[in-house]
Amino acid sequence: MQKLEKTFSLNQLTYFVSVASHLSYRKAAQALGVSQPTLTTQISSLEQLLGMTLFERSRSGTHLSPQGRALLPDAELVLSRAVNFLESAKELAEGENTTYSLGVPPTLGPYLLPHIFPALHRRYPKLRFYVREAAPQQLYQGLLSGEYDLIMTPLSDDSRDDGQIVSHHLFSESLKLVVPSEHRLAGRREVFARDLAGERILTLEDRHQLHHQVLEVCARLGADVARDYEGTSLDTLRQMVVMGMGSTFLPSLYIFSELHNPQALFICELQDQPVARHHVLAWRNTSPSRNFYRDLAIFIRVLATSHLSDALSFEEK
Repeated sequence: MQKLEKTFSLNQLTYFVSVASHLSYRKAAQALGVSQPTLTTQISSLEQLLGMTLFERSRSGTHLSPQGRALLPDAELVLSRAVNFLESAKELAEGENTTYSLGVPPTLGPYLLPHIFPALHRRYPKLRFYVREAAPQQLYQGLLSGEYDLIMTPLSDDSRDDGQIVSHHLFSESLKLVVPSEHRLAGRREVFARDLAGERILTLEDRHQLHHQVLEVCARLGADVARDYEGTSLDTLRQMVVMGMGSTFLPSLYIFSELHNPQALFICELQDQPVARHHVLAWRNTSPSRNFYRDLAIFIRVLATSHLSDALSFEEK
């Protein structure tokens, strides 16, 4: 980009355009709310800077010089672009006219975003998200490295940071026991920890946080994890249960979104030792959009409360 040897101020261009519009220094000064000497001084400074006379002043009035007429369209364009620049900067500072990189885990995003994105778009019509899926630990690492602007993810002890990340609780999501239709627990809406002793439990691959959470649950309940068959997705787990390969824990949001009329399987509530995931919206504490992110988190929580209250709970953990 070429460096300007001479610089002028936007005020000087504003004075120039105003005088050109009114063809009167006095009327231009009144319109701008400045004194006529101030306006005259600034026009003179601009003329000296440009090395030309912009206006011809005589007893008959003020007129643009040929050079002034030639430069006027450019001056008007610069001022118009300056206004656009400031308006864009204001919108960007408010966070509502930006494309953000949003990270979500594959066990959450597909079952949550369709319920909240339409309302988000209506509230913030110029807001855009570039959505990418990854496991929670990768999401936190990507957030710290700048790969993501913000992430929506389950909170876990090993993902807590040293103060570089701010997180806002969105909602909690229970994990429900899902068994084959011919299982001994099928038909029971409520089950207890003692019912799961020795039960064969299917889970996801170990790159998923849900895998480790299910391991902890099984260890606590005395259930056995089927390590020889690990699912690659929640849909895979569901089909493995249908085939009678074992039981599993599925997130309530997945069940709410995908299992409207489940066949060949049965959903049970674990009563005495309920299991849940606690989801947050998180961002770097140095982000210039952090105030907007907090407003966004509050609005997402409101949307979830409105549309997904049958699947989620909203007590902070």
